[in-house]
Amino acid sequence: MSEPPQDVTRPMPVVDTEKHRPPSDGEPALSPDAKGSGRFWSARRVPSAIIALLTVGGAGLLLYDIVAVRAGYPAMYWRRELARQLAERRLDEIPVLAGAAFVTAVGLWLILLAITPGLRSLLPMLRPRHDVRAALTRDAAAQVLRDRAVTVSGVREARVRMRRRRADVRVISHFRDPAEVRGDLDEALAGAVTDLGMSRRPKLSVRLRGPGKKG
Repeated sequence: MSEPPQDVTRPMPVVDTEKHRPPSDGEPALSPDAKGSGRFWSARRVPSAIIALLTVGGAGLLLYDIVAVRAGYPAMYWRRELARQLAERRLDEIPVLAGAAFVTAVGLWLILLAITPGLRSLLPMLRPRHDVRAALTRDAAAQVLRDRAVTVSGVREARVRMRRRRADVRVISHFRDPAEVRGDLDEALAGAVTDLGMSRRPKLSVRLRGPGKKG
């Protein structure tokens, strides 16, 4: 009795439907060559949750201490010690400079997270409609280029590393003239990049080498 075929899945494009006004009957949809999708923005849930928890915890602790002092209780040790350290230490001391550098680095990191999209693994695609945005994962795009490369006669093995603006293709050839393989390979990969429909077409970096000597 034969075993049932295994279900092999591959990464699929990411599609995001925006709430835009749909085109009317007299207004044509955007052509794929007219406009590309912008980069997808990350929700930054983990950094946002950490900052929110630290802010709420610090504000709650400070508020509790202030209310306790107003009620006639002494201030907490950490607030008394912090006030003493700020009053006694000079601004050019190493602990003060180190603390300032740490706070500055955290602030710059948060600003960088706020102004950059993130989700570098998603490659935006062209928009065939007003209300549709799509993106390919890097692995999916690399798999498409690899599959197209191995269909070229004379190609024995192909490896693709997909970047945001460049695709590095490493190919091992056999039994054909390398010049002919290279010509067919460049043509096949150029067509594959066009078929991907990405808003920013990656530059191809192709390296072709022979199978090497045996023994």
